[in-house]
Amino acid sequence: MEPSRSPRPADEFSEDDTRGIRHVVQRLRKANRILAVTGAGMSADSGLPTYRGVGGLYRSETATPHGLTIEQILSGPMFRARPELTWNYLREIERASRGAQPNRGHKVLAEMDGYFDAVWILTQNVDGLHSAAGSRNVLDVHGDLHVIKCTRCDYRERVEDYQGLADLPLCPICDAVLRPDVVLFEESLDPEKLGRLETELWTGFDVVFSIGTSSLFDYIVAPLRIAQAAGKTTVEINPDFTAMSELVEIKLHARAAAALDRIWEGYMEWWPHT
Repeated sequence: MEPSRSPRPADEFSEDDTRGIRHVVQRLRKANRILAVTGAGMSADSGLPTYRGVGGLYRSETATPHGLTIEQILSGPMFRARPELTWNYLREIERASRGAQPNRGHKVLAEMDGYFDAVWILTQNVDGLHSAAGSRNVLDVHGDLHVIKCTRCDYRERVEDYQGLADLPLCPICDAVLRPDVVLFEESLDPEKLGRLETELWTGFDVVFSIGTSSLFDYIVAPLRIAQAAGKTTVEINPDFTAMSELVEIKLHARAAAALDRIWEGYMEWWPHT
């Protein structure tokens, strides 16, 4: 069955991007293991806001109506002190992403699973769209907004949205406060997920993509630097310049869904002839 594709204007890509896409396809033909590091730009084509980007839902320098920055409100210490306030803004984030579906970019990464020895996704996103698209190896290091867990006992459940939750949701088993299974500011990342990432990085990847992320965190940049040091292919897909733009081997100034669709189209044109 021919994979579905989003409409794409003929002038979607510059000449440099078109050349870069050809180079990516050539590298994928020789690759066995792929890593995609994804950020908010990955889900932008699903209608989700890029929180720190242009037009983002929040900007760190802007105070909320409560006189606090969004980082302060969405922090571990604030949740422990005033969980109802943190929940209020978590609801706003969930509402902004409600009903979002995987876009063509998510689907391409999921389709890759069937053509390479391993395809891993390291994502900063909490929308769950990589798993929804069918990707098998997803390290959602910031958690999943749709998984609700108890702050005291082992209770946890997956919810489609927050519409049925109380203003301050309480555990049906122990009556403690519930929270989304996400990493708030000033909280540590899941050591088990980081451990698995370290194991896979030790095994190595032939191609490492940075897709729609501003590359602000060390654990997001590290896979690209490790790949560079090993002489492997590094690719950035982002219409904006980032901290990694001048360091990666191939830079594509394009949106995630369109670029991944074109890359996969080129790869599949070659695949039947092998």
